[in-house]
Amino acid sequence: MTFTRTAIPDVVLIDPVVHGDERGYFIETFRGDKLEAFLGFKPLFCQDNESKSSYGILRGLHYQLPPFAQTKLVRVLEGEVLDVAVDIRIGSPTFGEHVAVYLSGENKRQLFIPRGFAHGFVVLSETCTFAYKVDNYYSPGYDRGIIFDDPMLNIDWIVESAKLQLSAKDTKQPKFIDADHFDYNENLYTLKSTRV
Repeated sequence: MTFTRTAIPDVVLIDPVVHGDERGYFIETFRGDKLEAFLGFKPLFCQDNESKSSYGILRGLHYQLPPFAQTKLVRVLEGEVLDVAVDIRIGSPTFGEHVAVYLSGENKRQLFIPRGFAHGFVVLSETCTFAYKVDNYYSPGYDRGIIFDDPMLNIDWIVESAKLQLSAKDTKQPKFIDADHFDYNENLYTLKSTRV
């Protein structure tokens, strides 16, 4: 497993080692000890999520506020997405900037997205199965979002706008400037655990 810091250093790209032959392949998709050694702390994942989507479906930009903020470890089982993480930590040197990476069932890459980031993806293949781990449970009252096409964020979603498909909720999210943000100087991992 190889860990690479992106242009926003807290967002980490993970490349697994693929062992393959004529029978198929084997990979380790998660190694807590290696991730902890690289990050210097141990995210305690408690929930796995999975979604199925078709071409042009855009989900995001989503996040949860403290004390239900979530770290995400995302990957694609089948298909391809453009995956985006936006730094929404006031005071961060990369506040308002984003990382965009291609994740696919073929490249088997994963993206580690810490607390304090909004996350979204758009499907680039005919269909896609998307899976991710989180370290806090979903809490509707703390669920937040940012509009995907805010010009301040300047995200190139690759898919032409006429072919994008969004939920009603995601078409009504606030602009980045009006959204709830995090404090870069607050350690989001020392907050009281919300897990049971």
